[in-house]
Amino acid sequence: MSNDLSNDVRSGDQFGELLEAYAMGALDAGERAALEAHLATNCPDCVPALQEARWLVSQLAYAAPEAVPSDMLRGRLMKIVREEAAREAPRVAVAAKSAVPYWMWAAVAALLLVAAYTSWDARQLQRQILDVNDRATAELRSREKIEEELAAVRREARILADPESVKIALATSQPEIGPLQANWNAKLGLVVSGQKIPQPAGDRVLQLWLIPKAPGGKPLPSQTVRPDANGNFVLLVANPPELMAETKALAVTDEPAGGSPQPTTTPKWVGGVS
Repeated sequence: MSNDLSNDVRSGDQFGELLEAYAMGALDAGERAALEAHLATNCPDCVPALQEARWLVSQLAYAAPEAVPSDMLRGRLMKIVREEAAREAPRVAVAAKSAVPYWMWAAVAALLLVAAYTSWDARQLQRQILDVNDRATAELRSREKIEEELAAVRREARILADPESVKIALATSQPEIGPLQANWNAKLGLVVSGQKIPQPAGDRVLQLWLIPKAPGGKPLPSQTVRPDANGNFVLLVANPPELMAETKALAVTDEPAGGSPQPTTTPKWVGGVS
């Protein structure tokens, strides 16, 4: 056997390539076992040849570019590469499947739940803030309305109590409805009040008119009012003082809701301004 191997190594045929392949670790299990059993006999030809083959393998990195392995050696190397790739593929697939551990998926799910709850909680908080803002705005408007009403009541009281205010009686030709009373103050305005006055039909209102002193002057529309359930009302008019200075009389008519630009009915109450 040793002579055969020696001859083959010197001639560079298949057995020589076996030694080179062995030196490169490119033999399959059967060939490697057979060759190692032969080398264990200290074959005088194959042992030196193996040493030479190993030296040659160590010099491959420094070989010239044109030095390429034989087709047989290249085929064996590609076979080993494919076998290694086939063995590694299941491990790579398992590693890929387990690349993200279950606890990390659980953590991601928990974070998503926290984010969803946080978003829902933020929306709830925003709704509560908007509700508080709406209630605060409504409360502010209510207070402003109360303050306006209180200011109007105080102004009415001042007009009625001021000795400089001029009293104007508005008489009516209908004795069943009673007269109206007006108080005019050059600085504060005009207050018209009535008691036990029948409410206009439907949604109609009572409208105050300022009759100018100028001949042929048209009545100037003023504010409107509806008596309460008891037939009482107080109407505050903060017209500029000069407007009353040019007024010779006050009149009140029954008009559609919202008032009219010109009287549409005969005045129910009329009073001269002295």
